[in-house]
Amino acid sequence: MTLSCIQQPHQHLKAKLDHGILTLAIDRPEAKNALYGELYLWIAQALDEADISSDVRVVILRGLNDDFTAGNDMKDFMQFTQQPLQDKAGNMPPFVLLKSAAKFSKPLIVAVKGVAIGIGVTILLHADLVYSDDDAIFQIPFVSLGLSPEGAASQLLVKQAGYHRAAELLFSAKKFTAKTAEQVGLVNRVIKDDIYEDAKIINLIIENDVYDYAHKAAEYLTQLPLASIKQTKALMKKDLTNIIECIDEEAEIFMQRVKSPEMIEAVQAFMQKRKPDFTQFN
Repeated sequence: MTLSCIQQPHQHLKAKLDHGILTLAIDRPEAKNALYGELYLWIAQALDEADISSDVRVVILRGLNDDFTAGNDMKDFMQFTQQPLQDKAGNMPPFVLLKSAAKFSKPLIVAVKGVAIGIGVTILLHADLVYSDDDAIFQIPFVSLGLSPEGAASQLLVKQAGYHRAAELLFSAKKFTAKTAEQVGLVNRVIKDDIYEDAKIINLIIENDVYDYAHKAAEYLTQLPLASIKQTKALMKKDLTNIIECIDEEAEIFMQRVKSPEMIEAVQAFMQKRKPDFTQFN
């Protein structure tokens, strides 16, 4: 089938198909690749189409230049919160993208440079392989905005990082380093200025760049039997139905929190360039 992301390119998403590898690169450098409604849906559609296309064996999701994504575009988010909810929360664009990533049956590789904030971290929980630049910065800021986790993060982060590390990341909402992301299982490998011995073992000749590393890893996977990889992934994700249900459940709670007084205080503090005061709320 013809991929719409190739046939009709989106202004903020560059797509390239090369020898079975579909690279989706977010291209909004002026906004640190922040996402908005239409762009969420476009990436989701690209994943859905790639999943059933015989031309695609692996997908790489990354930023085009120096950032992965700063999360939800704040202006778009503010407009979104002021509108009445017309549909189930799980059918809103961010959650549609997260469910597409969760259901993707082929290898999904994410390469991170710069910032990965909000959904930029959540989507890593649904990737198979995640490689990060040594200088990348991560953040799960939802609690500091009066919100709650999304994308089944309340379950998957606990599973990958352990309860205490997950609680620390979710409760504090602080920024953290690529090293921490690797330690808690969000990242497979941090690409530093050295050459990894394990890369040599599987004959990966890499440059000191996370995008190159991700592409070389994708090339290696294209040489393996896709049916075996898909079956292996399906076996590892036997709880996929529960994950999708969790995404929908978290979406409902998230959208309830959007109207909360804490969220309103967080927004007002942001607009007024001050620290929010949450002590007034129980």
